[in-house]
Amino acid sequence: MSRRGAWIRGSLPILKIAMICEFCEQTGGRLLWQNDRCRIVLVEDPDYPGFCRVIWKHHVREMTDLSKRNRAHFMSIVFAAEESLRATMQPDKINLASLGNMTPHLHWHVIPRVVDDKHFPGPIWGPVKRQSPSRNFANGLADRLGTALLIRLA
Repeated sequence: MSRRGAWIRGSLPILKIAMICEFCEQTGGRLLWQNDRCRIVLVEDPDYPGFCRVIWKHHVREMTDLSKRNRAHFMSIVFAAEESLRATMQPDKINLASLGNMTPHLHWHVIPRVVDDKHFPGPIWGPVKRQSPSRNFANGLADRLGTALLIRLA
């Protein structure tokens, strides 16, 4: 698949259909940090304040599509995002996930978790287990995370 199309095989001859990659076309959240290869964005999710994505800037589907050097660089950025979230928010747990089933463009989810969030201990995409109390992390969170990232990625 390219960033704008996919080959579909069925009972008819192979057809090429247009598909738009959301991470090629959009930032994917509020931009916190970027370099020439990747960016870190804050996902605006009121249930999961601090939810970040680390997105590879070029359309790549799998980690093994990257060179070893680029894999190491990308993961160092994921780890810097995790460290920054831990320092800024002190969550009970950080979840790291790289799925790409819905958006086949290489990206990692870095999600701070607390024991009374809606889905804990399950994944945030699973069934809701409870209503969670509202959290007051949003006020200035992007600025605090941006500062923490700059310290780690300078």
